[in-house]
Amino acid sequence: MDPAPISALVFRGSKPLCHEYSLVLEARGIEHEAEEKEGSWTLSVPVEMRHRAYEELSRYAVERGVKRAIPEAVQTHSGAAIGVFLYVTILLLTAYCAGNATFGADWLSLGSLDAGAPREWWRAITALTLHLDQEHLLGNVLFGAVAGMAASRLLGPGVAWASILGAAALANYAEILVTPITHRAVGASTAVFAALGLLSGMAWRQRLTQRERLWYRWAPLIAGICLLTLLGAGTAHVDVLGHGLGFLFGLAVGWVHVRTGVANNRERRVQIMAGLGAVLAVCAAWVFALRLGL
Repeated sequence: MDPAPISALVFRGSKPLCHEYSLVLEARGIEHEAEEKEGSWTLSVPVEMRHRAYEELSRYAVERGVKRAIPEAVQTHSGAAIGVFLYVTILLLTAYCAGNATFGADWLSLGSLDAGAPREWWRAITALTLHLDQEHLLGNVLFGAVAGMAASRLLGPGVAWASILGAAALANYAEILVTPITHRAVGASTAVFAALGLLSGMAWRQRLTQRERLWYRWAPLIAGICLLTLLGAGTAHVDVLGHGLGFLFGLAVGWVHVRTGVANNRERRVQIMAGLGAVLAVCAAWVFALRLGL
């Protein structure tokens, strides 16, 4: 009687594919042996591991066979620089007015995020335009310009900045509702992370509609969270909650935009109305805030 085999053949084929399957088995911790026999390469595993090896190789072969769809060419919007210019202008103009106490008002006190004043809704917007020092201002100007430029090219400057402002304002108001009444915060960083979330949400939603491997479809969300973790945390003075809420609200807005087709709307009138609405919202918020200090 012949002795029972101690190994089982699970693959026979080319050297490159044999090496690729060998890496799969190695990653799964399955003991195996690769060798060349009669002009082809084979993979053998212990007999008791053959079913698991077949299962892992079959699953990998199915994923490997999924054809990656060629993404459609993205038609970018023009005028992205206009939105960035207005963003920078609003931040610098507010910094100048706050530094010089224009109209004899304490802009920082009147416009900062104040968890003790939930009825003063305008603070959710005015706080986005205030900064504590030049370093704080410069960082948000630079990062905001980059993120805003990218969002503007995908959505158009008007829709992009209106979306960023809306997501950031909602995040700020949510922060007012959940933090202690002594909590205070200022800065456009919430808007910066809202823009980052907006981009991540759009890319994530688009990837989920494609027949891709799981890790590839979720890659935009994972990348966005990594950037949030890397840039959104810091010293005790960093508003981590505001950054996180801004990212989450931006993520939701980006998802909705792709889901509803807003990203494909190229009407100039829509861009103008959305952009004008965003600027007027900032102006109106400051009118309400300054009215209390005059």
